[in-house]
Order: sequence, then structure tokens, then C-alpha cells
Amino acid sequence: MKLSVLDQSVAVAGRPQSDAIRDTLALAEHAEALGYHRFWLSEHHSHPSIVGSAPEVLMAAVAARTTRIRIGSAGVMLPHYAPLKVAEQFRVLDALAPGRIDLGVGRAPGSDYRTSQLLNPDANASEDFPRQVLELQAWVTGSGLPTGHPGHGVDACPTGPTAPTLWMLGSSNYGAQLAAHYGLPYAFAYFITDGQGATEALSLYRHNFQATPQQPRPHATLCVWALAADTTEEAWYHFRSRERWRMDRNIGQLGPILPADEALREYSAAELPALERLRRNALVGSGAEVAQRLRTLAESLALDELVIITWASEPQVRRRSYELLAQAVNPK
Repeated sequence: MKLSVLDQSVAVAGRPQSDAIRDTLALAEHAEALGYHRFWLSEHHSHPSIVGSAPEVLMAAVAARTTRIRIGSAGVMLPHYAPLKVAEQFRVLDALAPGRIDLGVGRAPGSDYRTSQLLNPDANASEDFPRQVLELQAWVTGSGLPTGHPGHGVDACPTGPTAPTLWMLGSSNYGAQLAAHYGLPYAFAYFITDGQGATEALSLYRHNFQATPQQPRPHATLCVWALAADTTEEAWYHFRSRERWRMDRNIGQLGPILPADEALREYSAAELPALERLRRNALVGSGAEVAQRLRTLAESLALDELVIITWASEPQVRRRSYELLAQAVNPK
């Protein structure tokens, strides 16, 4: 089974947000050395926890520091932008790292409503998402837009022998159906929904998939949250940072994640059911324990690849988690 990485440049209390960007670059080099297949980067805006706001810029930096691993966005929030400009950015990235670029796109704003309006004042921008994807697909692949379209005869440069691979990201049936209709590979955000809807979305995608020259068969993956450590106890200790963030988010409090030794707090009786669900569903433990649960999940959904996202307040804890999972899932 292939393993890949999704990194969000998570802010940590007491450290400058800029540290999170540099930690992301170090993690990318580490992931390549460990044999991970892809390294994906997210897009969020004016977010106190997730500070990766420009995946295309980070991708260029990762490309300069790596030689093999695929590099991608997970994703570009397309309603904020003109598809031609996005296509140009990713064609440039493909020129820098030929055949290694994934262009994952999503419809969600990656921000609050006010910030979204500042990025694109058109309140109905997301309604044009299918059209934007169609145009982006044409410009990225170089297939061109039909006669009568305003973009007919316009090219996204630079062109070359390779092209970015366009991916659809989603956490609902909408993205799955759109990916199938356009014949795109599809990534389901399992970590956002805690798994809810994954089976149905993947089934819809595979059943309705329409082949293209670039993608003759359906290809799907999940983005899952996981944390491994040398011992089960150590993993649950470091999980405190993620746990505290999730529980605080549930009551409308967002901020940088806290170090594990500062993350405990008293939870109200009303919060305990959510806390129990979070702990029960969390992929946390030793490398062998988490790897087995990842294999079981992948087998249940007929997947040959999983994308792992890991939060921890200490960069070395994240790096060790990815190391343990690589060793346990693919011992060779």
C-alpha cells in the first residue's frame, strides 16, 4: 500500500507562525527519504491554527528540495481564483518538477465568510465550480477549449512533455460525483468527516466514473488523521494537542495547538460524548497498531493508497510518527 502525506503547516502556541512553514519544508524532505509517494499541502486563509495559505508557493520550495516525491495541493480553493491563472501556476511548477505535480482542487472556502469575500467578492463564486474545473482541466492538459468559448485559443504556459495531474478533493457526494463526471482522481477528506460518508462517496465515484485519456480508470484515496509513537502511551500523550484543539473548536474557540503537557482541561458533561467519539475513532498508537488499522481501512474501501495527516506540537514527534508508519506499513 502506498502512503502519502498531507501537511497543513499547523501553528503551535509560543512559536512564530513562520516556523510552521519551515517545519513543512523539513517534513517534505523527511517524507521523501522515508519513501512516501506524495506530499500534499493545504490552503487556508486567516486561520489561527492552519497557516499554510499559499500551497503553490510552498510546492515550489518543496520541489527545490526533493527529487522523487510527488508534490501537490490539497487543495487549491478554486472559487477564489481564475482557472487560467491556476493552470499557469501549476504548469510552471510542472516545469520545475516534471511529472511530479498534483493539482488538487476543492470548492470549500478554506476560510470564514468575510475572508472568503475579500479573496473573491462574488458571493456566488462556488456555484461556478463545475465550469471552473472544466476550464482548468482543459488548460492543464493542453486539450484546449471549444470554439465559442472565451478561452478558445488561449494556452496556459509553459507547455511541455508532462502536465500536472488534476485531482478532485471533497468530503461529500458532490465532489465524488463531479470527479466521476470529469474523469478525475478523487481524494475524500476522511479526517474532516471522521469517516462519515466515505463509503457512499467512493461508491458513487466508482459507479459513475467516465474515463478520459489522462485517467482511463477511477483512482481514489482517503486523507486520514493518524499519530504513531514508539509506545501506545506516548502516542496518546502527544494526541492531547489534537484532542484539545478539536474539543475547543467544538465550542467555537480556535487557536494554535498547545504542547501536550499544557493541553489537558476539564470537559463539561455535555462535551463528554464528543470526547469519547473522538478517542474511539482516533488512529493513535504504536506504529504496528496504527498501521494495522490503516490496512484494515484501506482493504474495506478497496484502496491502494492512503494520505496521512498528523498534528503534534513538536516537529520531531510528527517526523517520528511518519517514520514508524512507513516502516510498519511497508517494511521493505
